[in-house]
Amino acid sequence: MTYRLRTLSLLCLTAAATLSASAQGLRPPSSGLTLGGVATRAAPSGPQQADYIVAVVNAEPITRSEVQVRVARARAQLSQQGTPFPAPDELARQVLERLISEKAQLQQAAETGIRIEEEAIDQAEQNVARQNQLDVAELRRRVQVDGLTLTRFRAELRDQIVLTRLREREVDARVRVSDLEVDQYLRDQQGSTDLASMEIELAQVLVAVPESATAEQLQTAQARAQAVLVRARAGEDFGLLIKEISDGMERKSGASMGLRTADRYPPLFIQAIQGLAKGALAGPVRSPAGFHVLKLLEKRSAGLPPSTVTQNHARHILLRPGPQLTQAAAVAQLTDMKKQIQAGHADFATLAKAQSQDGSAKDGGDLGWAGPGQFVPEFEEVMMGLTPGQISDPVVSRFGVHLIQLTERRETPLSQREQRELVRNVVREKKLEEAYLTWTQDVRGKAYVEFREPPL
Repeated sequence: MTYRLRTLSLLCLTAAATLSASAQGLRPPSSGLTLGGVATRAAPSGPQQADYIVAVVNAEPITRSEVQVRVARARAQLSQQGTPFPAPDELARQVLERLISEKAQLQQAAETGIRIEEEAIDQAEQNVARQNQLDVAELRRRVQVDGLTLTRFRAELRDQIVLTRLREREVDARVRVSDLEVDQYLRDQQGSTDLASMEIELAQVLVAVPESATAEQLQTAQARAQAVLVRARAGEDFGLLIKEISDGMERKSGASMGLRTADRYPPLFIQAIQGLAKGALAGPVRSPAGFHVLKLLEKRSAGLPPSTVTQNHARHILLRPGPQLTQAAAVAQLTDMKKQIQAGHADFATLAKAQSQDGSAKDGGDLGWAGPGQFVPEFEEVMMGLTPGQISDPVVSRFGVHLIQLTERRETPLSQREQRELVRNVVREKKLEEAYLTWTQDVRGKAYVEFREPPL
């Protein structure tokens, strides 16, 4: 299997030099830092052809080989996503336009004095290695195996950091969201009646029907379903009816089918609840599985913030790899600590105070209560998979290697102010996308571009 190395995404990368972790050094900056799924293979397979200039951007050339490298990466990314490829000439045209836009932005960054220090590139390289669960030496080896020189790889990292800093200065810093915009967004979402844009939570009692049911069996099943509807309308607890009667998977728990968007429910269900208010009943609805009695538990615009949030209370021990401690050695040390704790020979908090290279060490590694998005993704993903009291295996993040223990988990209501802040972030992200598109078009429009030869 070919190893697909994940490189830094143009629109998602936050320059490593600007990382500012709060509290325990685990919180990501507000703009986030993620890694894309673009393969680093340097050139497409097949016979080599002579290189030539396909376009010039303000006197700086773009060569056929540059386009072909990006085309190969785009095809790899589309393949990973299961997305159909555009026609070869159309894909090449899109890639060339992207390169032209990037060249113009990099030139603007150079003119305005943006410079990237080597330490920032080192940090970005370490981030890529950690995201791929490698050390830097192995990352460099695999980059070269995939045909990309180390010099070219670091140059691309530099360019991505430059583009991110330019965007932060020219676009991100100028986007503001007023209270009036938050109010308008809430009014628009609350006034929406389109079920396609809703999040819906349904509960059901299913009276199953055999695949080759007789007319008599159908009539009996429908009568049972109708009796359920009558009992529910009379005020009986719907969860108890599910446990007593339903032939569906939810019978054991008596739980709902979950809060999900309308397109994740059968169209028959959506038609049945059209126009119903929260708490209303519908049915019996006939499907190939049988007869369904439905209860609408929740219906809200997908754009509205949730009323509650899951919070986690965790603690950790952090070891930072460096000249005196390799990543593999840090993993081995934390694995040994986990064994000691589980065997009852050591205490998590005591080890954290003595060993953790983090601001939380003085508190026994305690990170306090945290909501979604407050930790970097590689840390949060593992933490969310733990049950209270459980200790993870060593986890590699951009900050080092962690041993995580989840102590508690709870559902907490969001205050009105917190909900408005979530809405503000949604509105800001939308405005950022629009502002970024306008800005890139403006930079592209001001550049002198000369097309010379087709890239294929």
